[in-house]
Amino acid sequence: MDDINFAVLGTGGIGRRTLEVSEHKDHLTPVAACDRHGVAVDHEGLDVDELLAATEANIASDGGTATRGGTDGGVKQSGQNAGVAASVQAEPTETPIDDVIDESDAIDAVLVALPNFEHDFIPRVADRFAAAGYEGVLVDVLKRSRVIDMLDDRTDRFEESGITFVCGAGATPGLLTGAAALAAQSFVEIDEVEIWWGVGLKSGYEDNRGTVREDVAHLDGYTIEDAREMSDAEIETVIDEHDGVIEFEDMEHADDVLLERAGVCDAEDVTVGGILDVTSDEKPTTTTVSVTGTTFDGETGTNTFELDDATSMEANVNGPALGYLKAGVRRNRAGEYGVFGPADLMPGF
Repeated sequence: MDDINFAVLGTGGIGRRTLEVSEHKDHLTPVAACDRHGVAVDHEGLDVDELLAATEANIASDGGTATRGGTDGGVKQSGQNAGVAASVQAEPTETPIDDVIDESDAIDAVLVALPNFEHDFIPRVADRFAAAGYEGVLVDVLKRSRVIDMLDDRTDRFEESGITFVCGAGATPGLLTGAAALAAQSFVEIDEVEIWWGVGLKSGYEDNRGTVREDVAHLDGYTIEDAREMSDAEIETVIDEHDGVIEFEDMEHADDVLLERAGVCDAEDVTVGGILDVTSDEKPTTTTVSVTGTTFDGETGTNTFELDDATSMEANVNGPALGYLKAGVRRNRAGEYGVFGPADLMPGF
């Protein structure tokens, strides 16, 4: 495969770890990264170690929503000249996304690692790339089912622009969606898909604000709007009420829509749940995907895919995200444009 130059929009937890993991993936060169206040561009390749050191304290007091309503959304930050702007490779800016778009002729793929507390924010970012004439790959790790429809509504525009958009390309959705699509190949009819995840975050809310805040929005009695407006103290109160271990059931995760659009099963046949433990790095439960269906000879069976407990959330999100990014570039270079989910990049059902 030819070399790939890529950019990262947002250097919170996901963005930072993507840059780190990219050093262990072949043919990937990070050439641009931005956050709310700064942008770093080097088409020969960014100094990832220096950039990560500069963004070490890249955490906002509100979970990254300080600029909601602004033109560039709310990316995690920690005061003036912090984050990317503190890097010797970077320049301060009030228009970070536009600055990356200005360089996009030399960028093959862009990982969008921005907060999604406004459901249409990432689709609107994609609109800006399309309007600028970008021809390449956009990848995100979004979780909300309703956002997939917003992206699908833009399929014609992406195809006309030469954009290949890979949506929901993290762990769940992403890695586990792909696993479900592969497990489904044994059957002629799918009865149900059950995804159950376990995440341990000993570093707690302080170092994982965006992830924890978005997960809180899946609890009974809360909405994404509630989570967006809650203060840090209110989020921490919810965590304390659960003694640091929160269980989720029937989450609005995009796995359901992504499996349906790939023809694997109906969205209503997919359930997603899991356990988040912010008191320990050990997973509170093993992450599994179970696909139950009927084989060609009339037998009912269940195929189960299981992640080893030693693999971290970072490994299971950022590794697959970059893998899907590379798959998206292959599609793009072959002239395939539009919107693709992780299951679309697996064997067809």
